[in-house]
Amino acid sequence: MRFLRLASLVLSLFAGAALASPANPVDGVDYTTLSAPQPTQATGKKVEVIEFFMYHCPVCNALEPAFEEWVRKQGERIALRRVHVPYTGPNDPEAHLFLTLEAMGRLGDMHEKVFHARHVERQRLKSDEDMINWAAKNGIDRDKFVEVWSSFGVTTKLRRLSQVMQNYGVDSAPTLVIDGRYMTSPSMVRNGASDQAQVFRATLQVADALVAKAAQSK
Repeated sequence: MRFLRLASLVLSLFAGAALASPANPVDGVDYTTLSAPQPTQATGKKVEVIEFFMYHCPVCNALEPAFEEWVRKQGERIALRRVHVPYTGPNDPEAHLFLTLEAMGRLGDMHEKVFHARHVERQRLKSDEDMINWAAKNGIDRDKFVEVWSSFGVTTKLRRLSQVMQNYGVDSAPTLVIDGRYMTSPSMVRNGASDQAQVFRATLQVADALVAKAAQSK
């Protein structure tokens, strides 16, 4: 997969002039329409929202509180999926950790803890052993965790992540995909904004508009 534009995003995200609120986002400017729409897993009239992220990504970590609040406000309008970008390749330990926690139903109490460990406690979480030790130290039964970590379902999903990235055309994190058709991210809507909170508000305003746009066709 192509090298993710994480470094350039971190360096350039907050440099430049003011940003106008994109209440009426423009295709090709504030978001892009996928050339090949992807199937969604949402049911009924819910709109699928996928967050592509990485635990070690500082922008993903900074966006997370605002994104969580946005998700709560959306309520039953959306069906949220998260996809951890396999930054180091098909055996990426962070993506493996996410998929294992997801399979165990532990994202609710562990997702935020992983971000906190990486960005506040500055813990080294870079290898399989690091991930397994971290899970055990945070109250997850080691044997059960290793069992799920090594399971066919988790390892199959891990190997498929690179293809998922290619299908959606995602090459940076964080990125949001709405209804399998529309893609936006802080790097797209920043327009030289100098304030982090302003960039994130603008990104989520675009997401609001795209959810509404997708809902009209349900």
